[in-house]
Order: sequence, then C-alpha cells, then structure tokens
Amino acid sequence: MTTPTKPTELTTQQALRYSRHLMLPALDFRGQEALLASSVLLIGMGGLGCAAAPYLVASGVGNITLVDDDTIDRSNLQRQILYREADIGLSKAQQAAASLGQLNADITLDALQQRLSAADLAALVPQYSLVLDCTDNLDTRNAINAACVKAKVPLVSGAAIRFEGQVASFSMQGKDACYHCLSQLFGEQQLSCMEAGILSPVVGVIGVMQALEAVKILAGVGTPLYGKLQLFDGLTSQWRQFNLIKDPACSVCGGSQTNPAQ
Repeated sequence: MTTPTKPTELTTQQALRYSRHLMLPALDFRGQEALLASSVLLIGMGGLGCAAAPYLVASGVGNITLVDDDTIDRSNLQRQILYREADIGLSKAQQAAASLGQLNADITLDALQQRLSAADLAALVPQYSLVLDCTDNLDTRNAINAACVKAKVPLVSGAAIRFEGQVASFSMQGKDACYHCLSQLFGEQQLSCMEAGILSPVVGVIGVMQALEAVKILAGVGTPLYGKLQLFDGLTSQWRQFNLIKDPACSVCGGSQTNPAQ
C-alpha cells in the first residue's frame, strides 16, 4: 500500500464531492483532509465489511486495504451486499475492491486474498492509521487486537449473530481497555452464522456503526466508543452501552504506558 502523506488542500472537485462534509463545523476542511490522508486496514469482507467499506470509500478515506481469503458463496448474498449472483466463486476481497473502485476514484483500494498470520499482522498494522475488525472468530480478533496494541493503532471491532450485534472502539494508547480485556471474559462462540443464523440488516447496522466510529477517529470529531461496548438488539431496535474496564493484568495490554500525545 501507499504510505499516507500529510493532509493537503482539497482540490475544487474534491471540495464539491465532499461539500456535505465540509458544511459540518466539527469536520470542515481539516477533517476531510485528514480522512484523505488516512489509511485503513479492513479485515473481513463478509456482512460487516460489506456494510462498512462503502461508507469509508464514499467518505474519502484515502487508502483502504480489504483483506479476506474467502470466495463468494450463494448463501453470502443474503447479507453481503457488495456481491451479485454473477460473482459467486470469485474472491471477496478482489470483487469488493472492484465494486468500490467505481464509487470513488479519489482513493486507493488494495485487496489481499489471504488469511493474515500473526507475523503478517505485525508487519501490516503499523502501516495504517486504523484497523477495522469485521471478522467472525475469536482467535482472529485476538490476533488483530494484539497487533494493534503493539503498534498503538486504533481498532474498531464489530460482531453480529442472530438478531444481535456489538461494536466497540479501542484507542490502543495504553489508557483504555483493549479487545482482550473484553474477550478474556468469554470463550469462543459455539455457533457460527451458518448454524445460528443472522438477520441481514443487523450486519448492516453494526457495519455502518463501525464506519461511523472509524470516520470519527480519523477525522478527530466527536467522541469515539473508547472504553465502551455498545450492544444492539434487532428484535427491539434498542441499544445498550456498557463501560469496558482496562484489566491491569491483561496479558496483551497490561502494563502499557499511556501515550501523552493522545
């Protein structure tokens, strides 16, 4: 991927494209220029990734790398809205990049059709401004978290099954909890979406919330969900928010020092 550069002034065409962002006093030119100079590593192009990615692209995040080792299956079409029937059998990452590339020519899109190892994550994560975890298993989420803690790169995590979803953001600057502070409290989920089911719009709600968190963090606007866990109940359309407490004995982030710059 291309290493992001310092924010540069918007061109006339970019100012027109992002004019509705520029009207927001909290965002303005500064925030939009920060988005264009940012880079995101989005891991998992299933339901969550397909919902989050279009808003990152449309918002003008300058460099986005999409990662997924899977191919498109007919059962994916119920909720993975970037894919079409004609795409069955193709690479999720590559097809998503091709589709999203038609949405915004301002940005750079890369596709990695592979499962990232701990070594891959350790090498990749420091190159990015933020990581979006849209994966579907605990081992991968914990590996992504560990790489983000080590590199001090913010992480936005999402999950969804049946009618429920959750989203949280982690600053990785040493002050707040990391994902492992949460995940060590529960074991691997026994049922997958294939076995338990998932209501299609629920992944959309959670994926879009992940995109919102990412844009806020990258543009420096609003209050990210650092130290918070938001749970969504699709049957009642209600949200609940809980505080996430940093575990001083966490095997991943315990003993981390707060970065005074954050």
